[in-house]
Amino acid sequence: MTTLETADAQAWDVRELVPHAGRMSLLSGLLSHSGESLEAEVRISDDDLFFDPQLGGVGAWLGIEYMAQAVAAWAGLQGRQRGEAPKIGFLLGSRKYTASRSVFALGDVLRVQVRREFQADNGLGQFEGQILIGDEPVAQARLTVFGPPDPQRFLKDGDLGDE
Repeated sequence: MTTLETADAQAWDVRELVPHAGRMSLLSGLLSHSGESLEAEVRISDDDLFFDPQLGGVGAWLGIEYMAQAVAAWAGLQGRQRGEAPKIGFLLGSRKYTASRSVFALGDVLRVQVRREFQADNGLGQFEGQILIGDEPVAQARLTVFGPPDPQRFLKDGDLGDE
């Protein structure tokens, strides 16, 4: 994962890039980004929305949402470079989400990396994602996402607005 534009990425407040509010904004911060990729950080703490005291952390199944929010942050940065506000997008699915552990433990610092594999003009895209603790990969997936040109129109009418 490239660390190109690291200082620029770290200057952004993730809440300005990802259209999630309050405790549903799960990324702790941005580490780096490029035109094709982004690396974010998640710090597992006991005040996390999904923290489970019985597990001593959060279920690793949440990794897919961390990756999806990293894609949203990447898209938010791309939009900001064009002078646009962040838009909502949709996680359509994932292929082969695997995790080598069942829990991200209290105190873990996750590095969430996403890299764009393709993006069509209609907003359909695919990203490769992985989560590392230190240098150890602990989760991987391919995410299929959709960012319609006009999200509000799409939600209202199912219209892509590409006419």
